[in-house]
Amino acid sequence: MRDDIKEEFNKIKNIVDRHLDEYVQVIYPESIYESMKYSLLAGGKRLRPVMAVETSLKLGAHIEEILPTACAIEMLHCQSLIHDDLPCMDNDDYRRGKLTNHKVYGEATATLAGDALLSYAPKIIIDKTPKSISSDVILCVLNEFFNAAGVEGIISGQIVDLDSEKKKISKETLEFIYEYKTACLFKLAVRSGAIIAGADEKIVNQLTLFAQYFGHAFQIYDDVLDVTATIEEIGKTPGKDEKVEKSTYVAMYGLEQAKNQILFLCNNACDILKTINIKSDILMEIVSDISKGIQ
Repeated sequence: MRDDIKEEFNKIKNIVDRHLDEYVQVIYPESIYESMKYSLLAGGKRLRPVMAVETSLKLGAHIEEILPTACAIEMLHCQSLIHDDLPCMDNDDYRRGKLTNHKVYGEATATLAGDALLSYAPKIIIDKTPKSISSDVILCVLNEFFNAAGVEGIISGQIVDLDSEKKKISKETLEFIYEYKTACLFKLAVRSGAIIAGADEKIVNQLTLFAQYFGHAFQIYDDVLDVTATIEEIGKTPGKDEKVEKSTYVAMYGLEQAKNQILFLCNNACDILKTINIKSDILMEIVSDISKGIQ
């Protein structure tokens, strides 16, 4: 990412980090709040909240109008990671370069911390969104949130992913996993940002397609990194996909075809931003970073 664009990205990221810290205060019972904050403030790129904020800003909203929703989306993402790392799921010891939540606080507290973030996030949208945003718009955003968080969203992606381990699956099943496990939250980010800004249905639908292309590229990129990167580079245990015989794009089509598909999807995503005339260096660079990362 270019230095000037990275500076703008980090400005938004730092604002998101500050608000996440403010929104979750450690009170009694301290252990659950500490567990929530441990994973929530453990680092990470903050792609989803930054994409929500940037989308909303480019469509005319003010940053304080989208920030509660952006932070709620990061809480949802963090919840999915805590649960994804549990021994009954992907059973990982590291996330974002640190010990996973259950390794620090135990499985029971980690499970409850994920549950707490999932239920706390929509409360943030309701309580912290400024009065300049109508209740109808807030309800619309909440509907987007619950769709993405539930069985119509990431839960379906996760269960099909788990059910597909040690099995030969179809291309359609793999695409379902990527759509619901990964692209889903990117869709939530840009759709929420657009809705808060009052964008029309055509723009929202085009941004949905943008997020779909990017989300699929992002997951394939993650599959590639699992094969090619080190724990220092990705902050989690590499080589786990092959170890548990997980169905991935790399396993199905090979490394080179996976890289070609990433380029194809990233180009499509960038073309959509150009078509709807959203001039965002940040969104373009987020996409470009994925395609540059495989070269």
